[in-house]
Amino acid sequence: MYNLAIIGGGPAGYVAAERAGHKGLNVILFEKNSMGGVCLNEGCIPTKTLLYSAKTYDNAVHGDKYGIFAEKVSYDFGKIMARKNKVVKKLVSGVEGAMKMNHVTVVKGEAFIQGRSPKGIEITCNGESYLSENLLLCTGSEASVPPIPGLKEAGDIVVTNREILQLAEQPKELVIIGGGVIGMEFASFFNSLGTKVTVVEMLPEILGGLDYEISAMLRDIYAKKGVNFFLQAKVVKIEGHEVFFEKDGQLQSVKGDKILLSVGRRAVTKGFGLENLGVAVERGVKVDEKMRTNVPGVFAAGDITGFSLLAHTASREGEVVVNNLTGREDHMRYDAIPGVVYTNPEVAGVGLTEEQAKAKKIAYKVAKLPMAFSGRFVAENEGGNGLCKVLVGEKYNEVLGVHLLGNTSSEMICAACMAIEQELTLKEMQEIVFPHPTVSEIMKETSFSL
Repeated sequence: MYNLAIIGGGPAGYVAAERAGHKGLNVILFEKNSMGGVCLNEGCIPTKTLLYSAKTYDNAVHGDKYGIFAEKVSYDFGKIMARKNKVVKKLVSGVEGAMKMNHVTVVKGEAFIQGRSPKGIEITCNGESYLSENLLLCTGSEASVPPIPGLKEAGDIVVTNREILQLAEQPKELVIIGGGVIGMEFASFFNSLGTKVTVVEMLPEILGGLDYEISAMLRDIYAKKGVNFFLQAKVVKIEGHEVFFEKDGQLQSVKGDKILLSVGRRAVTKGFGLENLGVAVERGVKVDEKMRTNVPGVFAAGDITGFSLLAHTASREGEVVVNNLTGREDHMRYDAIPGVVYTNPEVAGVGLTEEQAKAKKIAYKVAKLPMAFSGRFVAENEGGNGLCKVLVGEKYNEVLGVHLLGNTSSEMICAACMAIEQELTLKEMQEIVFPHPTVSEIMKETSFSL
């Protein structure tokens, strides 16, 4: 009998297993593929590895702006992809090592929930049966594939985030359906390497859900780099290499060697016996603030909840489950979940955007400054600029949201997360000492601009 069984070895599952094992629980984890889940194998890590190669190439090509001259700068697409595989393999081994270190039993194979009895929750895998007092569901998400006419007939011309990471050759022309985070990161990577990139987005702006002003600024930057954007464009069919879409009442089309389908992800809730427990499912498994389902002893964390489909959200949700199982009162809070787009330049945001504040009828004020107000930013981003935007409550001046455009945004945003989590006011942020010279100082300078 195990204290906790976990189905899924992604950021929610393996972090929960590590924490639970460290606290002395008897834990078993089932994973049908590689440890690390989508994030480590098909998402966060491989894409960031590719993007860093692209950024290194960009820096070499444009080194003359910094007085550095390199002749015949080139790249090897095969070696870039091989390095990505090497990094993933190393980190997967690291996760496996953490499981052993914390005495977690890992079973490779497809787990299936048989049901619940007085003896416990029964799970079968590879012909063996296992019992556990508690169950944590972490089956993650998969790429959404809308019923676009001609999509299936196009065969391997159309790829998702999974297949595009396995390309042996760089496409000369790439059409991306969907201008969200995944779409823009691949647009950034392939644009840096010289691929002709076109983004077809149904919404009025890319990066839906992020700060509208910053999203528009990033789109303008990439338009100047040569990426073609079609906004408010609804894809109606695919014919071979050609994507047809309706825009402004007209039917238009664009061609690509490859077509990346990047229109979101959906929770995986079928195929592992969830129905045998009677767990409530809406767009994902329904949970409360302690990640409890409607069935006692059954929890869910990560993308399976269909709520905040981010690796760091998943890890924190897994921690909430373990904390409550081991006597530490804890609950999940979503007010300070950061979002990052690892393009070049980067985008990062946390808390409310202006659009969200208006929708919720929250009175707010905005303080903002160009990134060029940071000396460190100017020193390291010749000819570049960006934006720091801070939203505060109109009455109490509490920090409601921080949104950044500019490199190192991904590393800076954690300070803003803490400000929102701790409900700091603008005055309290002004009293914090930031190291100089750093780009992060821009947040303090912005707080004085209101």
